[in-house]
Amino acid sequence: MSYAYQPDEDWQPIVVAAYRTPIGRAFGALSTVAAEDLLAPIIRRIVAETGVSPDTIDDVLVGNAAGGGGNIGRLAALNAGMPMAVPGVAIDRQCGSGLEAIILAARLIQAKAGSCFLAGGVESVSTAPWRVERPKANGALPRFYGRARFSPEAIGDPEMGVAAENVAREFAISRQRQDEFALRSHRLAVAAAEAGLLRPEIVEIATGHGLVDRDECPRPTTSLEALANLKPVFQADGSVTAGNACPLNDGGCLVLVMSRGMAKSLGIEKGLAFIDSAAAGVNPNLLGIGPVASSKKLLQRQPGLLLSEIDAIEFNEAFAAQVLASLDQLGIASDAVNREGGAIALGHPFGASGAILVSRLYSQLVRGDRWSPAATGLAMIGIGGGIGLTALFEAVGLS
Repeated sequence: MSYAYQPDEDWQPIVVAAYRTPIGRAFGALSTVAAEDLLAPIIRRIVAETGVSPDTIDDVLVGNAAGGGGNIGRLAALNAGMPMAVPGVAIDRQCGSGLEAIILAARLIQAKAGSCFLAGGVESVSTAPWRVERPKANGALPRFYGRARFSPEAIGDPEMGVAAENVAREFAISRQRQDEFALRSHRLAVAAAEAGLLRPEIVEIATGHGLVDRDECPRPTTSLEALANLKPVFQADGSVTAGNACPLNDGGCLVLVMSRGMAKSLGIEKGLAFIDSAAAGVNPNLLGIGPVASSKKLLQRQPGLLLSEIDAIEFNEAFAAQVLASLDQLGIASDAVNREGGAIALGHPFGASGAILVSRLYSQLVRGDRWSPAATGLAMIGIGGGIGLTALFEAVGLS
């Protein structure tokens, strides 16, 4: 396959390592672990595995959506024992933050503004601070709120579940289809875990209750009947339930992105090459279909690219309704995505989820005996406020 944009080969961005934590249920197995403590073991694993000298890492780019602010990239780097000369930065594109961090690292390499970056995202819903709005008048009580505003009130800024209901109605996504897709996600995730396909990408996390080394949310005993018996959560006459939507989660994920030239100098033999990406906006009231716009934009940039020829597609499963509506609009069969389960089963730690998509692609196309040279992968995610983000990768040999 030929691509419209072919950078200077030595400055082609290559993902040479990708790891994540287990994904914990909010207030579950990882509830006592702060965001920076989720990332530190991943940083140490990546440095040890690749042999990269820490002082050659140009920056640590970390996405975060629900945390307390500040520079989580710098905090995590220092917490992991990185040299003080290594900087860090926090990135907020909400659910797309982790993928945006990886894309930014790749773009910096393409621009020859650096050769080596740690990039990804993290979320700890369990330890995130409460958000309190300052009273508008003396003596008034403060107001607790759940998230920042994504869209002006005049346009509409629905909660995520309400937006999923909007998408289900607008695109005629039935409750049965949603439940069937959710069941598929759990069955595939359970099967992948039992086959040992997820374990190689997971860095175990130490907690006060012991080591956590597996995802907490996939349900081996769920059934279509059990899912069908759940009541709608967001609208009484709706179709979005706790069963066909993602849970709240804790987790982190980082990849090491470096120039092809640097990777070859370190003797690294293979990796996941970043090819291109696109972001695009849609109506915030139908925010879940953002990946339709971003993927179409990417296809315009890459005229030789056919979605039917992509070897692995990872689409973040915030809600079954938005995934199915987006796939319908793009002409992608639902069984072509997330072949080892998605966020409905594995979980959706907001700031980390986009990076987890890349880690999943790396595992399927590059890691170990699953190495598939020249295979292509696509990461797709819908984002609060009505944004889609899509990134294209290819498994490449470096010798």
